[in-house]
Amino acid sequence: MSVRKGTLYVVATPLGNLTDITHRAAETLSQVQWIAAEDTRHSRVLLDHLGAQAPCIAYHEHNERKVLDTLLEKLNRGDSIALISDAGTPLISDPGYVLVREARQRGISVVPIPGASAVIAALSVSGLPTDRFVFEGFLPARSHARRERLRELSGESRTLVFYESPHRAPDCLEDMLEVFGADREVVIAREMTKIHETVSTGTLASHVERARADANAVRGEIVIMVHGAAAGGEQTSADVDRILSILLEELPPSRAAVLTARLTGVAKNTIYARAMQLSRHGPKEDAE
Repeated sequence: MSVRKGTLYVVATPLGNLTDITHRAAETLSQVQWIAAEDTRHSRVLLDHLGAQAPCIAYHEHNERKVLDTLLEKLNRGDSIALISDAGTPLISDPGYVLVREARQRGISVVPIPGASAVIAALSVSGLPTDRFVFEGFLPARSHARRERLRELSGESRTLVFYESPHRAPDCLEDMLEVFGADREVVIAREMTKIHETVSTGTLASHVERARADANAVRGEIVIMVHGAAAGGEQTSADVDRILSILLEELPPSRAAVLTARLTGVAKNTIYARAMQLSRHGPKEDAE
């Protein structure tokens, strides 16, 4: 193949094993005039392995806006650029969205060069349902905000997929334990395609216990996959109905739903729908 002038190529690179590079990706990186890389020093290992000689431009979350005009100017004058991240497919919890959006809005050709993705690789070996899943990326760094987001997801029936950093993983699992419950099935994939690759299956309680006992259990690049909630199970449980019924005697549905969500960890929207079914209050009283 030969690259086209004035084209932005979004190129997937290996997660860790350099031999996972696709033939098309290797050709593209060897032919473009510029390479926009998240970490130029990190990417140089791969580029040297491929013999790619194009100069690198640092393009990451801290300089994304600053470098944007430079890259667009090069594309407008006919230069070809490959966008890569540190590993896997660019834009998936990595920089690049702004560049791709601006390029497309200006009529610049944007071409995907598909390849490795940590999300898909981890899901494919997880043993969890993969016909429907939700990718949440990184959860909030602070525990309070993280728990609030997890509560919103607690009634989600699709498989949940998260990225997490090693130093936050233990706390993240603790919060999941509190919100999702001890018995929810979880699969943790770490260091995908690398020497220390592991895929561990168990309940949240077992994962938390393992993380407390062995810090190495959650080191490296991590994908956390959580089995979805049983369809219709948590939303209509006797406990939720009992709490809602009590609160609805004194409160409008919206307020009762907020408090029940805090007490049970079930998603607020799910509980509100149930509250409206159980409630003897009309919509007008709820709006007061």
